[in-house]
Amino acid sequence: NDGGLEDDHTRAATMNARTRWILVFTVVALLAAFLLPAVRQPLEYHDFADHRHAMGIDNFLDVVSNIGFLVSGIIGLVIVAGRRACFATPGERWPYAVFFVGVLLTALGSGYYHLAPDNETLFWDRLPMTIAFMGLVASQIVDRINVRAGLALLLPMLLLGAASVIYWRITERMGAGNVLPYGILQGYSVVILLLLAMLNPSRYTRGNDIYWVFGWYVLSKVLETFDAEVLALSHFVSGHTLKHLAAAAAGFAVCYMLMKRTLKEDASAVRSEGSLRGKSLQR
Repeated sequence: NDGGLEDDHTRAATMNARTRWILVFTVVALLAAFLLPAVRQPLEYHDFADHRHAMGIDNFLDVVSNIGFLVSGIIGLVIVAGRRACFATPGERWPYAVFFVGVLLTALGSGYYHLAPDNETLFWDRLPMTIAFMGLVASQIVDRINVRAGLALLLPMLLLGAASVIYWRITERMGAGNVLPYGILQGYSVVILLLLAMLNPSRYTRGNDIYWVFGWYVLSKVLETFDAEVLALSHFVSGHTLKHLAAAAAGFAVCYMLMKRTLKEDASAVRSEGSLRGKSLQR
């Protein structure tokens, strides 16, 4: 019994040390958002490579490629609302539900933006993206650190994400745009997901599937960076169109993870029961 208590204390100390690293990174990101010089949104950002018109829609492929977000968002909400996903407590569904709502709204916001790209419409693209980012980060805090902490942080994180985009819009309208807080929030979300995965094992199986989310996101940013080069190479599809599909694939990766995972305690119990049955049969 004493050995078991010592193991529990050791695990708790290790968890606390790992959590401190995450808190330190969070504080550094917040300080950077407040203290670094302002950065304006470059207007050339809106000049995408593929301007082709089809079926009465400008920038056709950049608009319709958002269907990937729509489909993954709907499927994800069906999985979370139904009995297809494993959740130890009902409340653990909420961060994932928020994530998929954000993904679904990104389809609408990004589609609207690409019809007529400018700073005003970009706001409606970025706002739902913060919902998705914050929902997914909160879900991993729930899965890997503490259920109550993750659920308690969900609303403040959503407000902080929305504030970063609203602040950017207000400063743009005042003639002194500052997109830096939003940029830091986006980068923070990706890095913190990676840190959570590396430092804290999930209570569920399939926890490593979060690395697929990270990988698809990185690929989407690469495709976005080489928008024109991809179109010049393929003569059919641009990097930004493929970016939408790669980012949507991250949503499908979360869907797959939720459908396939189980609580590790339950999985261990099943393995133990199978082992006992095997021994009894041998006897």
